Amino acid sequence: MYLKQIEFKNYRNLENSCFEPVNGINVICGSNAQGKTNLIECIWLFTGGRSFKGSKEKEIIAFGKERAVINAAFNTEGRDQTLEISIEKGKRKASLNGIPRKYLSEIVGKFCAVVFSPDHLTLVKSGPDERRSFIDGAICQIDPMYAARLSRYKKTLNERNNLLKAIPGNPSLRDTLSVWDEALAGAGSKVAVERAKYIEKLCFPALSFYDGISRGKEKMTLDYRMNCKAENRYDIGEIYEKTLLALKNKHEEDISCGYTTSGIHRDDIVIKINDRDAKSFGSQGQQRSAVLSMKLAEAAVLGKEKGESPVILLDDVLSELDPSRQDFLLTKLSGMQVFITCCEKNTYAENVIYVSEGRLSAEE
Repeated sequence: MYLKQIEFKNYRNLENSCFEPVNGINVICGSNAQGKTNLIECIWLFTGGRSFKGSKEKEIIAFGKERAVINAAFNTEGRDQTLEISIEKGKRKASLNGIPRKYLSEIVGKFCAVVFSPDHLTLVKSGPDERRSFIDGAICQIDPMYAARLSRYKKTLNERNNLLKAIPGNPSLRDTLSVWDEALAGAGSKVAVERAKYIEKLCFPALSFYDGISRGKEKMTLDYRMNCKAENRYDIGEIYEKTLLALKNKHEEDISCGYTTSGIHRDDIVIKINDRDAKSFGSQGQQRSAVLSMKLAEAAVLGKEKGESPVILLDDVLSELDPSRQDFLLTKLSGMQVFITCCEKNTYAENVIYVSEGRLSAEE
């Protein structure tokens, strides 16, 4: 999979432009605050996901404009395809191969990419929400239908929480709580198994990448920790029964809190370096290496499942790595289309795109 052409209009601070990257290493070069990350973000949006910067639609549209449009021509599954995404305040629309799509979710999995930026250090540093989002986003690119199953769980969870808030004022509603227990346990058990299977696939390449980045001096481990504590994390029936029992046992606590205190929305990934929790005891360098290893592993798993490598987006990554680690990383990315942002041109670049005040150029 690779991008052949990218075009954008009224996108952030980027001047309306069109460029053709190479199917290799593309270096996006320029000083800080010139628009390099905006270009990486633009490419990421073709996956159908939200901005990895957490930006809202109105922040993506150029100042003073009502609408931004981005277009991509890319090759996947042995043929050329096109994607167009229009962004207006409060909504986005997409067309795949010239055919409008009713929902943006319909383009998920068509163009696949993996992105890493300094902000992704929150994958280790922050709470379980970030780590669950990482798993869910990665699975969605492999299996777009997973998004629907996850959405069903979240809607059921929201309905149950609304009921819990209403029960103190109307105790008779408590009789309906068991119905939502069963619905939540049913939806959650399927999602939990898919997450567990994904982490199993992720482990070997992630640990291998970390071993290479650390030059064999450190060991990273990953473990998917289920809230329901099922002995067999691949047994939907056991997860369902244990989740259902936990929900029933916590009725009083949940009603008192006004929200659901057990379920897959409280699962987590435990990341350890040399058997010590990376969040609490890992150095900045160890945390960065752990996240980078997980992102590279995500690309490896995605490539294996899809039968072709995803596009790799690295925003301000190499500046924190010494030359030997840079060489290891780029060797592992050989044969993939890669976009790397940096402040200075490097010798490994096959194509250089200079960005200055939002203007793209082939020359500095």
